[in-house]
Amino acid sequence: MSEKVEELEGPEDDKEQTLVAHLIELRSRIVRMAVSVLLVFACLSPFMKQIFDYLSIPLMAALPQGAKLLATGVIAPFMVPLKVTLFLAFIIALPYVLWQLWGFIAPGLYRKEKRLAVPIIVSSLIMFFLGMAYCYFVVFRMVFQFIARFAPESVNFAPDIDSYFNFVLALFLAFGVTFEVPIIVVVLNRLGVTNVEKLKKARAYMIVGSFILAAIFTPPDVLSQCLLALPIIILYQVGIMLCPIFGKAKNPDDDDD
Repeated sequence: MSEKVEELEGPEDDKEQTLVAHLIELRSRIVRMAVSVLLVFACLSPFMKQIFDYLSIPLMAALPQGAKLLATGVIAPFMVPLKVTLFLAFIIALPYVLWQLWGFIAPGLYRKEKRLAVPIIVSSLIMFFLGMAYCYFVVFRMVFQFIARFAPESVNFAPDIDSYFNFVLALFLAFGVTFEVPIIVVVLNRLGVTNVEKLKKARAYMIVGSFILAAIFTPPDVLSQCLLALPIIILYQVGIMLCPIFGKAKNPDDDDD
C-alpha cells in the first residue's frame, strides 16, 4: 500500500510544492517591501507639511507675492500632503524594494543574465532619480514661470493642491522614464535586437516620436514639450555613443546554468 502511495507522489507533487514555496517567498518579500515603505513613511510623517511646502516651491515662486495654493476639498489639506509623503517614502525605499525583487528573481537567472541585470537595475535607478531631479529643479521652475506670465490680469492663478500633486506626479514619472532611454538603447544593442547603424538610421523617427510623446505627457505648451523632447533626443544619442563601449553579449553557450 505504501509503495502505491509513493508511486502516486510523482513530479507533479514536487512542482506543486515548489510553486507553493515560491508563492510563500514572494508573499514574504512583498510584506518586506510594504513594511519598508511604511517605516520610511512613519519617519517622514511628522514633516508632511514641510515636505509639501518644499514640493510647492517651484510653483510658489511663480505666484504673486502673498498668494497661496487652494484646497477645494474638505480633507484635501490633509490627504494631499499625506500622498506626497507616501510617494516620497516609496522613492526613498525604492532601492530596498528593487533589492527584494532581485532576490526573488535572481535564482532563476543564468550567470550571464545576472551580470547584465545588476548594472541595468543600478543604472536605471540612478537615471530615474536624475530625471526626477531635472524635472523639479529645471522643468517646474521654467514651466510655472512661463504659465504665470501668460495668465490674464483678471485671472487669479492659484492652482488646487490636489491638481498640483497629480500634475507633479505625472511629470515626475514621465521624466524618470525618459532618462531611461540610453539604458534601453544599450540593452537592445547588447542583446542583438538592433545595432548602431540601425539606431542611427532611426534617429529621425526618434526625433519626431519624442515630440509626440512630449505632447502626450506634458501640458499643451511649447516650453514643457521641448523640455521633455530634447532630453529624449540627447539621451538617445548618448545611448548610441555608449553602444560601442559595451558591445554585444558573448555566446550564451559559454555560461553555466
